[in-house]
Amino acid sequence: MSKKPLSPQKALGLRLKELRVEKSITQEELAERCGMFRTYMSRIEAGLANPTLTALHTLAAGLEIPITDLFIPAQTQPRRVNSTQPISRGRVR
Repeated sequence: MSKKPLSPQKALGLRLKELRVEKSITQEELAERCGMFRTYMSRIEAGLANPTLTALHTLAAGLEIPITDLFIPAQTQPRRVNSTQPISRGRVR
């Protein structure tokens, strides 16, 4: 069974929440930083609002991130490599 793809609004909302939680900021705090209502912030995170480019720019500034980070899914960001594993020094043929 294949999963139904997320709407752009839902994907943005999930990413916004992920970034906000990562920075230990509440919806109320981020809304205040951005000059928005907390209820609007909640609707964006739930994928129920369609924020303007200006609102997205303001949210990115409130999170102190580049606006592009709002559109990069977490799973596509570089991951840390476990540095405790030895690097193979074998010959390349």
